[in-house]
Amino acid sequence: MTQSQDRTLFAAGLIGVYAMLIGFTDNWVRVIAAETGLWQFHATRTAMAMVLLALAIPIFGLRVRPVKWGPVVARSLIHGFAMVIYFGALAFLPVALVAAGLFTSPIFVLLISRFAFGHSIGPIRILAVAIGFVGVVLVLGPEAMGDASLAAVLPVVAGAMYALGNIATREWCGQERAETLLAGFFVTLGVIGCVGMIVLAIWPLPVPAGVDGFLMRGAVWPSETFLFWTFVQAAGSLIGVGMMIRAYQLTDASRASVLEYVILPASALWGWLLWAETLDNLAVIGMGLIIAAGSMIALRAKAQEGVAAEAA
Repeated sequence: MTQSQDRTLFAAGLIGVYAMLIGFTDNWVRVIAAETGLWQFHATRTAMAMVLLALAIPIFGLRVRPVKWGPVVARSLIHGFAMVIYFGALAFLPVALVAAGLFTSPIFVLLISRFAFGHSIGPIRILAVAIGFVGVVLVLGPEAMGDASLAAVLPVVAGAMYALGNIATREWCGQERAETLLAGFFVTLGVIGCVGMIVLAIWPLPVPAGVDGFLMRGAVWPSETFLFWTFVQAAGSLIGVGMMIRAYQLTDASRASVLEYVILPASALWGWLLWAETLDNLAVIGMGLIIAAGSMIALRAKAQEGVAAEAA
């Protein structure tokens, strides 16, 4: 598929399904975190996801071997380290502040797209990013912008790396199949998880009880609860992340990254349905801004595609 075949509305649909799947599965991480560690979770989830992917290869005729190894490895490492920094920052920063830092990625997508790849970025997309980010801050709450310190730079670095990885999906790996990039993403996180367990086995840390020990806990004997919800995570992530990767191949990264904001209201919806968590008025307004930002991008892209079709 050539880069001129830009199908933003279809990409928006894929990202919507991805957001609902990931929003559901991520709401169960709290159950996993209560008894095991982040590193064991990543390693186990990768093992399960690879088994599922291997079973799907002959059924759907998938191909995971890269066309070019270098770009796929580079993209996988960028996204993998972005997640390491993100989860590492959770050890000493409020979740809201870390999430707000990661969701600066659309801003970096615009900057990298413009200054590294020479893409034009119109005022509509710039406005959409600004509106979407304001919506994120409102959803996360006032604490997202409070207690800022030098350490708050880390999640912003994660956001920049996440943005670069998303741009690489189309710029470097446009000729790769979605399952190839999906396998690279999971393998990278699995390797990181194994390295984390080895390090904690050699240099164990004091581990608080429950979810507070998620980052510092080494390998433990897995329970049926852990295995079940990790399998749900593996299956949901395999499908959802695969859809997200395909979306970034179908449309420009600066468009897809704004559409990806929808994962926040999706997660909040599942939090309400599963745990009866409610949102305040600011959060509801924030969700409206996020949806408005995504709609602006999608509708603008559709209008541009219509003009291009008429001109042809």
